[in-house]
Amino acid sequence: MEDMKLIFASNLINLRTKANMTQLDLAEKINYSDKSVSKWERGEAVPDVSVIKTMADIFGVTVDYMITSHDSWKSQDEQREEANKRHRERHFSAGMVTLVAILGIWTLALLLFVIFWMLDYTIYIIFLTAIPATLITLLVLNCVWNDDKRYNVWIVMALVLSLFLIAFLVFFRYSPWKLLLVLVPAELIVYFSFKIKKGFKCFRKNK
Repeated sequence: MEDMKLIFASNLINLRTKANMTQLDLAEKINYSDKSVSKWERGEAVPDVSVIKTMADIFGVTVDYMITSHDSWKSQDEQREEANKRHRERHFSAGMVTLVAILGIWTLALLLFVIFWMLDYTIYIIFLTAIPATLITLLVLNCVWNDDKRYNVWIVMALVLSLFLIAFLVFFRYSPWKLLLVLVPAELIVYFSFKIKKGFKCFRKNK
């Protein structure tokens, strides 16, 4: 009986979504509540044969089709679980790719530092250049892997700050304190640039 419930639930979800119907749309057509439809699609119960016949007529299939496995659809809970599993796997893969990329950047920086060290040059600024390289990598990977782009503004602001820090240390002998006067408006430009698109969206909705 449990298999029958799951098979019916799978077929019902398949047919309803192909017909571009919501649970409420179907419920109104068969004079049942949408809660009943939801219960059937979760595989918790099977309606009476007369109700199955009515739904079969609505979808243009036979009763036998409604209760026979077609191996193409699963219950709502199973689909949700599979979607969550894919989501977790995707985030794990994204995290591992990001970690490997960042480790690669810092390993390369360390390699260059050691090479110059062997040549009697200690160039610590190599590690500073790895910071913007890391932030650019984070920005690119976040755009590729992550649907949530709200962290991009902070990554870009940190990137601008790291570039100013490098410039400050490179020109330290020339007392580059005036560079700080440029840093603040530069950060503001980045911040408000990310707000422009959001502002246009709000404007269009208001119209």
